[in-house]
Amino acid sequence: MELLGGPQRLRYLLGLLLLQLLLAVCLFSYLRVANESPSRFPPPAPGTISPNASSRRPLVILLWTWPFNHPVKLIRCSDLRPSADDCKFTANRSEYQRADAVIVHHRDVSAQPRKQLPQSPRPAGQRWVWFSLESPSHCRNMQALDGYFNLTMSYRSDSDIFTPYGWLEPWPDAPAVVEQVNLSAKTELVAWAVSNWRPKSARVKYYQELRDHLSVHVFGIGHQSLPRASMMETLSRYKFYLAFENSQHPDYITEKVWNNALLAGAVPVVLGPSRSNYERFLPADAFIHVDDFASPKELAQHLQALDRDPARYLSYFRWRETMRPGIGSWALDFCKACWHLQQESRYQVVPSIAAWFT
Repeated sequence: MELLGGPQRLRYLLGLLLLQLLLAVCLFSYLRVANESPSRFPPPAPGTISPNASSRRPLVILLWTWPFNHPVKLIRCSDLRPSADDCKFTANRSEYQRADAVIVHHRDVSAQPRKQLPQSPRPAGQRWVWFSLESPSHCRNMQALDGYFNLTMSYRSDSDIFTPYGWLEPWPDAPAVVEQVNLSAKTELVAWAVSNWRPKSARVKYYQELRDHLSVHVFGIGHQSLPRASMMETLSRYKFYLAFENSQHPDYITEKVWNNALLAGAVPVVLGPSRSNYERFLPADAFIHVDDFASPKELAQHLQALDRDPARYLSYFRWRETMRPGIGSWALDFCKACWHLQQESRYQVVPSIAAWFT
């Protein structure tokens, strides 16, 4: 073999050096990605499921955090649905490697998502469930979660696991047992309980115009006290309740409607998504939407007219002849996740929580 001459030898050495440099850069990039995103793993082969997701033992579901760091009293899911198997719920993170699924409550990891999510390598087939009952306006840093989750769980009806704040369901007994609205006990007109007072918010601005034409009793921080123990008793004395949401997003219809108004026997006056959105979950004549009126003054006049016309007011309760409000809970939401995970074994990845939810 001929020896390379001076210029040729120099070009050969430079090429070899560049090749080594390129290989070093590729290796560094690979190690950096693996270090920053330890939880990103390719899904198992099509048709396979978590190796523990079988009838041999209950599914193990790890609650990565308690919601808002407050422990929840759990229930046996089979007590609600006897035909379904129970799941084993745990908040013990040492169970991570044997968990079939992990439920992550967004608010509790939203400060630094990538540092607060599980950092150990994800077991094959383990499914992560993104869970939030807050609106997009109150879910920060969602972009940091892109590609990490397999299922969504929220009040949105297009979630993989639908967990609404409330719903209407048929009475279990004959309509004859339905308790009628006691109109004589309704001695007050309009109530509003608000815990998050933001002067520039749409709901506070609307209220400030409404109060110029109508007396509204406001409860909450900075207003009248409303102890939880006597909340239902207090609100049941009112004919109307301002179910004003803290932000306007599709399907964001909270306990303000289901619990504070309908369960208390008051007609909800709603400010939130569109009327058509509310009508997906409620009869059209079960609530009053602020968008039906040109101004807060016109709404005030309508409520005052209903106050003077008992028959017309009671027409807002016709739905109670066949339906009753159902109220969600954390424990029920976790059971819904249990049932879904038992029934749906396919492995998918949600590309972007932020793109879907906002």
